[in-house]
Amino acid sequence: MKEKIVQTAGREQLGEFAPTFAHLNDDVLFGEVWNEEAIDVKTKCIITVVSLMASGITDSSLCYHLQNAKAHGVTKEEIAAIITHATMYVGWPKGWAVFRLAKEVWNEEAPAQTDKEKFANTIFFPIGEPNPYGQFFVGQSYLAPVSTEQVPIFNVTFEPGCRNNWHIHHAKSGGGQMLICVGGRGYYQEWGKEAVELMPGTVINIPAEVKHWHGAAADSWFSHLAIEVDGDGTSTEWLEAVASEDYDKLK
Repeated sequence: MKEKIVQTAGREQLGEFAPTFAHLNDDVLFGEVWNEEAIDVKTKCIITVVSLMASGITDSSLCYHLQNAKAHGVTKEEIAAIITHATMYVGWPKGWAVFRLAKEVWNEEAPAQTDKEKFANTIFFPIGEPNPYGQFFVGQSYLAPVSTEQVPIFNVTFEPGCRNNWHIHHAKSGGGQMLICVGGRGYYQEWGKEAVELMPGTVINIPAEVKHWHGAAADSWFSHLAIEVDGDGTSTEWLEAVASEDYDKLK
């Protein structure tokens, strides 16, 4: 899956003070321009570093983009050549200033990313904390609130092989649940039916009173948004775990 660039700094730092600027920063600059596919992300990182250098910007924003360039494959030898080349056109003092920052970035020992961190970089929504309903799951899952007003929405993330138990969403009227898959690969199965493979963009509508389970494939992290459908007398009944011999047949 192509890596998706996601930025939230605008809303976190200026969301209340300057919401329009935050939107332009997070949704337009990083949401659209950085994810435009005509040139690769590594090339965009190089262009950005040179543009900031030419403008004389050597503060934390340039440091961030130097770190971003390193994260997307720009080597120490490449950044040295890039800064040297740009110095010939934008000026010697700017070259010295950028080299001071670059030396710190490329000389640091960055800790290796965990599988969880790598997967988190591929989805729009946070992974969150260990799932408080973990006793009803086989394996490790995580829960992150996306919306707690009007329509409650949660991002549920499953480590490879993790799945929830069979369960039923009860309701006197209405009720049920919707799943919108946002990352990785997983499965959904209703009692007595074949399992359905889930991929980013898959939408599953689960009626009330239908016994079912959902979770990750054995070889993939998986995330879906869980949306509770409003109804009267709603509740969830947790049942037995999915049999290992049945889950292991899924490919």
